[in-house]
Amino acid sequence: MDSLDDFSVDGMLRNPKILNILTTEEYHKIVSSYDKRVLDSSIENMQRNGIEIVTIFSDEYPEKLRDLPDRPLILYAKGDLSLANQKSVAVVGTRMPSNYGRIVTEKFSEKLAQSGLVVVSGLCYGVDEIAHKKTLAVGGKTIAVVGSGFNNIYPATNTTLSLEIAERGLLLSEYPPSFKPKRYTFPRRNRIVAGLSDGVLIVEAGIKSGTIHTKEYALEYGKDIFAVPGNITSNKSELTNQLIKSGQAECVLSADEIVDFYGMKKAEKQKMLTLSFDEKSVVDALADGEKDFDFLSRKTKIPVNILNSCLTTLEIRGLIRKLPAQCYALI
Repeated sequence: MDSLDDFSVDGMLRNPKILNILTTEEYHKIVSSYDKRVLDSSIENMQRNGIEIVTIFSDEYPEKLRDLPDRPLILYAKGDLSLANQKSVAVVGTRMPSNYGRIVTEKFSEKLAQSGLVVVSGLCYGVDEIAHKKTLAVGGKTIAVVGSGFNNIYPATNTTLSLEIAERGLLLSEYPPSFKPKRYTFPRRNRIVAGLSDGVLIVEAGIKSGTIHTKEYALEYGKDIFAVPGNITSNKSELTNQLIKSGQAECVLSADEIVDFYGMKKAEKQKMLTLSFDEKSVVDALADGEKDFDFLSRKTKIPVNILNSCLTTLEIRGLIRKLPAQCYALI
């Protein structure tokens, strides 16, 4: 983020880049919305709480959002902002998935995450929650875009999950921390979910599902849309089946099809071909999710000094990442 002075009203007035980026309407909206002293105090408080403020004239602003017609003017972020510029797929769907929907969401999210794709979703009940949790469980990267401020996560039961995502992925909102969710903020949130993603995967959703907003934004932004076919007698599969039938979405039967579409699988295989036996043992041991050093030592039976060397090599090559408390996870 720019300095506090650059973000204040006076700072914005002095910044020659602004009028080249903002429309006049957008510019005056920002300037008229904040009192300088209140704003500066709020920024300092948020920074103390690990919240980064990114504006459309910040270098850190996600490039995928910058040219959208309804781009958010300000983003609040906790976590790794670089994830917003990586290859990603949104996994979205109904808040009340069937057992089939749960299984499919887990299988697709696991494979997408293990392939190196960032999994994006909206932190709500159902498909969103399952996608985030499964991605974290296998050591993948995930972005959660919320329709409220960070101090008022909805649903409240996902507050702990939001903290984990902020620590190991990226938590993103266009609303200040104290902002409470409104009915309109969730459809608006969906444009950011679609905008950040290279492709949108709809796992299971009915015709009246809020997922339809994400689909519409994805179509408007020219994103790839994938859909999993479902039971023709289930109203939870009406949207996905209709999208496939109309040709608006690509029918996918496995996550491998999406991984191949983005060329991730080939790159991953190339990395794996040159692994030593010990390195392959470590990667296999991490397949079920993050593990600590002691577990890896017991599981692989590799001497401690050699195991340390393997872990360092795998981390340098971008296959695993080191987590707090001597834990490791696949990338």
